[in-house]
Amino acid sequence: MKKSFVAIAAVAGLMAGVSATVAEPVKVGMITTLSGGGASLGIDVRDGFQLAVKQSGHTDIDLIIEDDGQKPDLAVQLSDKLIQSDKVDVMTGIIWSNLAMAVVPSAVAQGKIYLSPNAGPSALAGAGCNENYFNIAWQNDNLHEGMGAYATTAGFKKSFILAPNYPAGKDALTGFKRFFKGEIANEIYTQLGQTDYAAEIAEIRASGADSVFFFLPGGMGIAFMKQYAGAGVEIPLLGPAFSFDQNILQAVGDAALGVKNTSQWSKDLDNETNKAFVESYTAEYGRLPSLYSSQGFDTANLLISAMDAASISDKDAFRAALKAANFKSTRGDFKFGNNNHPIQDIYVREVVKEGDVYTNKLIGVALEDHADAYAVDCKM
Repeated sequence: MKKSFVAIAAVAGLMAGVSATVAEPVKVGMITTLSGGGASLGIDVRDGFQLAVKQSGHTDIDLIIEDDGQKPDLAVQLSDKLIQSDKVDVMTGIIWSNLAMAVVPSAVAQGKIYLSPNAGPSALAGAGCNENYFNIAWQNDNLHEGMGAYATTAGFKKSFILAPNYPAGKDALTGFKRFFKGEIANEIYTQLGQTDYAAEIAEIRASGADSVFFFLPGGMGIAFMKQYAGAGVEIPLLGPAFSFDQNILQAVGDAALGVKNTSQWSKDLDNETNKAFVESYTAEYGRLPSLYSSQGFDTANLLISAMDAASISDKDAFRAALKAANFKSTRGDFKFGNNNHPIQDIYVREVVKEGDVYTNKLIGVALEDHADAYAVDCKM
């Protein structure tokens, strides 16, 4: 599936004051998941990105969108096409860490700038960092570290933890354990894309745990939450925002109410950029934005800020402009660490119902100005 999108001039909205005077156009290749069980994640990243471009008034961004179907082999083929045939300048869009590991190292080695709106595998944050790779979301461990810190301060003593068996799943449980000071009742890695969790729920019930931390994004989280509620297990659930994303909540319903989760973003973050983003995204697409929507939006605005400061043909200047992160983020303050990953606050949210819509509200801060654990190994 392929779609080309050339942003058209639009009335200045969130990014009022951003000029669209860059003489040299930038060709962007977006590989993301638009079909299958993880499609909602990629759709939200795409929609957030396109909204930012539209609002910027830039007519010099040529966006080529490709659907990876959550398949690493296909993602590699699409990357080769975008680099060799389409001659893109910048790449973005990948949701899943196993796909990122299949695509990003080769892309940046060929001199392409990669802006990650989601996947943040540890292998690309430490010794494998690269001057052409920027992560605008988080390093994979970060939100899980926040939940480990929250679970400790909330008084949980024994947690059952589970995640899919792929790079982000391993980073998730590593991150949680890094900050959780209690006992791990059991640690399970499920199949990526798994939809039947009866065996895992039976183990949870018998574990003696006082909490369950799980990372199951997309359709996996929907299946687990529904089955967990149906099984009548009363052990409290904890998770990162990915397990309680805006799209997942609508599918799960009342079973998610009251559950605590961690995120670097929330629709009720009190800053003008975020307020305007939530309003305009809802008006544009007829739904509330998700975590992924905000990340796509921020990724595009970072790119636009660099375009307004430097020519894409001057790679050193363009990278410096990206590193400066001179844009207004939906998160408020935004800065990169030495490894081109964010240093940011990690918040605690609670699932609530507003009218007929299930969503999240902020209830506190888990970690302030938090950097990832792998930056010390990055030589940049």
